[in-house]
Amino acid sequence: MRIEDYPEQEPFSEIGRRYADETLSRSEGVAGIEFGFGLDPHQGLLLFPAAKPDGRVLIFWFGGGWTNGYKESMAFYSKAFVDRGISFITAGYRLAPQTVFPGGWSDAAMALAWTFNNIERYGGDPSQIFVSGHSAGGHYSSLLAVRRDWQKSYNLPQEVVRGALPISGTYEFGRASGLSMRPRFLGPEHLQNEVHASPMNYLHIAPPPMLVTHGENDFPHLIRQAKRFSKALKSANGDVETLVIPDQDHFSVCYACGEKGSLWSERADLWMKDQL
Repeated sequence: MRIEDYPEQEPFSEIGRRYADETLSRSEGVAGIEFGFGLDPHQGLLLFPAAKPDGRVLIFWFGGGWTNGYKESMAFYSKAFVDRGISFITAGYRLAPQTVFPGGWSDAAMALAWTFNNIERYGGDPSQIFVSGHSAGGHYSSLLAVRRDWQKSYNLPQEVVRGALPISGTYEFGRASGLSMRPRFLGPEHLQNEVHASPMNYLHIAPPPMLVTHGENDFPHLIRQAKRFSKALKSANGDVETLVIPDQDHFSVCYACGEKGSLWSERADLWMKDQL
């Protein structure tokens, strides 16, 4: 889908605009197969089938503060995986403030359901679906992994997420989160979505394996959250590994992880193999 055909989004901050321009530039000319899983323009995905598929599938969601972004922006990540036998998907979701939680997260679940029901025809194995994303996408992917109360409504097995690889995600909201302001995607305060949207609140059942990543110079509150989340995952009998990308901040870590042969993509490839 052409970027100019999307509905208008919230105005970008200066740093947000630079980030958006950089990711779109890196993804220019990287073509995938487009599918829709809903009626809204954001409810779509791009599929990049593996050259020689080994069954593994990685679904990736973009970041942008839950208010900005496009699935097309993350197309450049596909180059790090399709030659390794991994089919790659970058998926969209509706954005705030027009759509509040759980709307965008439900879109992520719909993309996962589409993948489970359709990926076999493109060489993927529906029992080998991994989820990932950067920033807001890291939040949505980790929430899909730890919550066990949504799969039945999509006719999916409870263990549909084989593993999660969030990058610079948010894992808790509210007073202890360290966030400087309340994200608008949470909606009105009376809904108490700080509770419902926090992956930290869903660790009463052993979570699927996770590779939790952030940049060495990431936002301090997200580094603290990643450490607390990793510790909580271990306490919940989860299989968790951590990865810190040297010299990268919250934005550059996204570029660095998506490069072919990067520290993250190399580790992700081996880590996903270890979960099978």
